[in-house]
Amino acid sequence: MGVISLRLKDRDFKRLGELSKMVQKDKSTVARELIEYGWEFFMIKLYRGGKLSLSTLSEKLVLSVSETIDLLSEFGIESPIEYDDYLKGLEVFKKG
Repeated sequence: MGVISLRLKDRDFKRLGELSKMVQKDKSTVARELIEYGWEFFMIKLYRGGKLSLSTLSEKLVLSVSETIDLLSEFGIESPIEYDDYLKGLEVFKKG
């Protein structure tokens, strides 16, 4: 595990402390979670902008394609898979 030291603006440090109290976790844990959420948000934003494919997004988020589609739906982003493709995939799954 790497270690990093950084300076935060007073406002950001205050927010980190406030969130830490809200979720009853230490500041380091909250900071790591925020970085993870930020990574997910940024990758989804790149996907939505056409900069990443679905498979690349899945790789970056370390999720299966199915889990990635579920995550996208949580953010109101429509599934990139057509219904016919879904049915074909279901048939292949049933045969396998």
